Amino acid sequence: MPAETPRADHAAPLLPRVVGRAAAWSAAVILFIAVAAFVVYAVVVLRAATVPVLIALLGTALLYPVMPWLTGRGLSRGAAAGLTCLVLVLAVSGVIALLVNSLVHSAPQITSAVEEAGNRIADWLGPVGEKIQYALDQSSGSGSSLINSLANGVLSGLGLATQLLTGGVLTLALVFFFLRDGERTGDAVRAALSPGTAETVVACGRQAFAAMSGFMRGTTLIALIDAVFITIGLLVLSVPGAAGLGALVFMGAYIPFVGAFLSGTVAVLVALADGGLSKALWVLGVVLAVQAVEGNILQPVIQSRTVELHPATIMIAVVAGAGVAGILGALLAVPLCAAVLGVVSVLRFAAPPGPPGPAVQDGPAVPPGPAVQGGPAEA
Repeated sequence: MPAETPRADHAAPLLPRVVGRAAAWSAAVILFIAVAAFVVYAVVVLRAATVPVLIALLGTALLYPVMPWLTGRGLSRGAAAGLTCLVLVLAVSGVIALLVNSLVHSAPQITSAVEEAGNRIADWLGPVGEKIQYALDQSSGSGSSLINSLANGVLSGLGLATQLLTGGVLTLALVFFFLRDGERTGDAVRAALSPGTAETVVACGRQAFAAMSGFMRGTTLIALIDAVFITIGLLVLSVPGAAGLGALVFMGAYIPFVGAFLSGTVAVLVALADGGLSKALWVLGVVLAVQAVEGNILQPVIQSRTVELHPATIMIAVVAGAGVAGILGALLAVPLCAAVLGVVSVLRFAAPPGPPGPAVQDGPAVPPGPAVQGGPAEA
């Protein structure tokens, strides 16, 4: 009777182990991209609700350090939050009035100066300059048509004004509730989740909030300093529309790289049209000097370093945000990216939940999570 052939205990895998791991990672990446795309789509579709929430979070991150100072002087959290919101409304109204007044009075000078600079550059470059000038004229006409359309829409109906007013009121109300009830967030999370998971979620929230808070406070202060010093330089050089150009610098500072480049370019073009190449070079020197001081001194000293973003990451975030939601997306992209990276930095050191295992001797120590500076105690 012939001997039986021994059977293998385990069947041979259909695919090599490397291919299986690559397939698993590919499926995970595809799933992550699909979920991220769905979240972005939902945020864009529900922007009437999501945009006020995001702006309220950024405003809360900027204003939250005031709460301990006010409550330490005897005010309740509700009164402190209400007083902070009142000061916020007055400050925002004053800044908007100042910026609009500066831009309205300086817009004709800036527009004519930019057109004159375009004509000079076209004369210098010859046929190439004529093509560039034609493209600029076309874009300028499109911009004027867009502005006229928006103006006609505002004048003909109250739809846009109603949306802005509703969004502003909703944002202000959310800022009030976030300021007043921010410390209760941790208790609500701990009541809803298991202890290990709850602590991880709370740590992620605190780190994300700290990242947004550092970005907002640092960017606002840096924008103010840049606008003041560049405006002083433009006034000394007698550049027309210096106040409006300073307002553009302040608003552009909230869009990293792109905003500073565009506002600086407009200032140089205005100086070129007004005083020729020599004045344009002086303005360029002022802008570059202020930007150099900002990049090498102001940002390391003023801006929080809880989450450090690489310049390439900032550029990609700005471009992606602008592609998804225009100017508003470019403004929100960097702080949201900082918050996401802050969450990732916490999850990297979070131990997976599970039953306690046997004691391990002589094993490597698990590094603690990153320290959180600023932000609410439990937000």
